[in-house]
Amino acid sequence: MTRPPLPLAPALQAAAARLCPDAPQTLSAAALAIAGGSVIGAHLRWDGGEAANVETGWRGRGIEEVLAQTVTG
Repeated sequence: MTRPPLPLAPALQAAAARLCPDAPQTLSAAALAIAGGSVIGAHLRWDGGEAANVETGWRGRGIEEVLAQTVTG
């Protein structure tokens, strides 16, 4: 898990947009799960909303919970 600095670097922004397509580019917080050099999960927060998603093969392993904790940390 990582809480990258904002604004996200272009590659991280593209990965976050793939996982959470409804999120705006201007974020107030972001937490990303990375495995094997790929972003496999994201929890994004912005003024007025938030979105979270984990790739299908990685769901149910506790990643969602850790992302939610990391984004608030």
